[in-house]
Amino acid sequence: MKLWIAQGFGVGRVPLAPGTFGSIVGLGWLALLLCVKSWPVFIAGNAAAIALSVWLCGQAERSLNQKDPGSVVLDEIVAIPLCFAGWLATAWWPQHRWPGIDYFWARWPSSLGVFALFRFFDVLKPWPVRQSQNLPGGWGVTVDDLLAAVYVNVVVLAVRAIS
Repeated sequence: MKLWIAQGFGVGRVPLAPGTFGSIVGLGWLALLLCVKSWPVFIAGNAAAIALSVWLCGQAERSLNQKDPGSVVLDEIVAIPLCFAGWLATAWWPQHRWPGIDYFWARWPSSLGVFALFRFFDVLKPWPVRQSQNLPGGWGVTVDDLLAAVYVNVVVLAVRAIS
């Protein structure tokens, strides 16, 4: 059961681009968090998901006897909502109103752009993303995707500031 969850409920077993398919599942996690319409729930949900990812991805590494196995995609699933945090915050800030799932769908080209940026940074692994994979156990599996999400937010916030 732990391995199945770490593999994104089986999605990580897809033979081609499992990280991308895991990221698509992450959009479902994002949608669930957006439907709640609450920053505290968004933050708590992400914190709990990160903790779960560190634990389960570490368990999966031991079970598969591999460092950061490609089939383990819970880290991508968990990172996707964080990729959208800056974008959501800039949408929330002027009116202090939760942007919600409608905001996400109404701006689907931007949503797709954020998703593509995450895949870009997750594959490219600029400093210190690649180096973070040396962290022990599930930390090394999860933190690299969280750092890729930070890069996404830097780009998104820069674009928002310019426009």
